[in-house]
Amino acid sequence: MQKRLIYNYLSDDELLRISNKIKESEKSTAGEICVSIKEKKTFLTSSVYDLAKKEFYKLGVYKTRDKTGILIFILLEKKQFYILADEGINEIVPENTWDGIKDEMQRMFIKGNFCKGIIYGIDEIGSLLSKHFPIKPDDTNELSNKVALG
Repeated sequence: MQKRLIYNYLSDDELLRISNKIKESEKSTAGEICVSIKEKKTFLTSSVYDLAKKEFYKLGVYKTRDKTGILIFILLEKKQFYILADEGINEIVPENTWDGIKDEMQRMFIKGNFCKGIIYGIDEIGSLLSKHFPIKPDDTNELSNKVALG
């Protein structure tokens, strides 16, 4: 049986650390952070943005009460990733906000620090979300904190 590509980048322990970081970050925000890691493209012509958008809908990130879901989508085979925020976030946070986070994550990925890069992204996104979308008294965890693998 062939070893999954994901294990060239992250161990089970690191995947658990990422899920725990999502849970921790969401304690101070009404926002929902999702991380999805795909091993390879299933559609030949799709861009990483199009694939992220498909995953955004597949995982239900768009279904959050206040449209405050955000997805970090990673495509291992192509070594590409995309940060996609829902309209509730994009109405308040300029879209280029994600560029700085993305650039720093990219620097960490290039050095082989995949877990550290993803956790950095979650931390930065979590800080921004807690500033603009603080947790509400009736807040519920609307999306899974587990890393979606495919």
